[in-house]
Amino acid sequence: MAVAKAACLNHISRESSDIRRLANFYKEIFGFEEIESPDFGEFKVIWLNLPGSFPMHLIERNPLTKLPEGPYSSTAAVADPSNLPRGHHICLTVSNFDSFVQSLKDKGIQTFQRSLPNGKVRQIFFFDPDEGGKM
Repeated sequence: MAVAKAACLNHISRESSDIRRLANFYKEIFGFEEIESPDFGEFKVIWLNLPGSFPMHLIERNPLTKLPEGPYSSTAAVADPSNLPRGHHICLTVSNFDSFVQSLKDKGIQTFQRSLPNGKVRQIFFFDPDEGGKM
């Protein structure tokens, strides 16, 4: 039996050197809305909400950390979206899959598309600007 009772997703957070650029990407591509964010003083945050779904907290990257920001800054050759199905990713459902994919391509965003083995679920993988994607 689970220790936590009635657990559910509260939010997803992303660390970024450019939280404004990342916020604009998620607002334009998925329709996230900017919501009131607290003032932490020592670092900036932008809080976004996807209506009917979940919040995303964008947190200003600590310049003292040595962790790579995303695949493009890693020493491994991982800046290829075909590697994403097995890595960390955020999954969102859209009702306009084909036009959504075309919009990404129109914006010059490199994608990798696949379907689940039963063919019932189509997936599109791509990087946001902090992970080497365009915008």
